[in-house]
Order: sequence, then structure tokens, then C-alpha cells
Amino acid sequence: MNDFRSREELLVATAERVVSLYPADAGRTDRAVDVGGASDPLTELLAASLVDAATVSHDRYLAIFELQLEARRRPAPAAALAHLEPVAAASTADGHAALGLRVPPEAVGSLTTLCGGALFVLVAGPGAVPPDAVRQFARAVVHGALGAHPGGARGRAGPR
Repeated sequence: MNDFRSREELLVATAERVVSLYPADAGRTDRAVDVGGASDPLTELLAASLVDAATVSHDRYLAIFELQLEARRRPAPAAALAHLEPVAAASTADGHAALGLRVPPEAVGSLTTLCGGALFVLVAGPGAVPPDAVRQFARAVVHGALGAHPGGARGRAGPR
């Protein structure tokens, strides 16, 4: 039996499901990244997140990219998927804060946009995901994105 009467209903339901899974997935402790001893903790977090998204969560991110393309042509999936960006930004900011990373809120958008482009290449491209190359890219993203924002700090939060 079909649960959806149209392709559009299926796309909307899929977009809603992706959005609902994002916060729960971000809070999973089995994927927690230990950046405690890292000299550049945000780079390590970003690299680990990209590798995880392109490997363990490959199918989900491939679905997100497919949905984003459909959303360019169809208003209903676009409306459902529009909720993903604020949910992802809030989840990302919460993750940074939990790890004691000082990332200006205005830099989160730059970081996620740059990482989204990299993730598309990693997910849609052929071949394995090279962790060392991902780490180099993550370093360039972190230092470029934070350098573009005045007061962009690159480490753990100090005393306030």
C-alpha cells in the first residue's frame, strides 16, 4: 500500500523527516569527537563531522542534496526543507558551545555554507573520503571563515 498520493507528498514527508532527525543525530554520543588535546579543536571537529557525514551518514546527506534540488523546482518540498537551515545552525552552535569553542554566531553561516559545498563534493563524488585531505580543507575553512569575522576566535573559550 502506498502511503503517499503523489511524488510531492513523498518529498515533503522526506524533507520533514530529515529535519526532525537532525537535532537527535547531532546529539548522538557514539559520534562525539574528542577535541580536548587538539591544537586546533574547531578544525578537528569540522574534519571529523565532514568525514562522518560523507561516510556513516552518506545516504542521508545524499537525500538532503536531492531534496534541495527538488526544492528549487517545487514549492512544497522547499517549504518543508526551509526548516533545516535554522535547525542545523542551532545544533551547530550548541555543539560548539558544548565543546567550549568560541565561534562567533555570524561565522556559523559561513562555516556551514563552505562545509556544505565540500560535503556535496564528498557525497556526490566517486571514491573514498580521504581524511587527511578533509582535515586540510577543514583547516582552510576554519581559518578563512573565522578570519573574515572581526573578533573570530579559534579556540576554547577563556574566562569571561
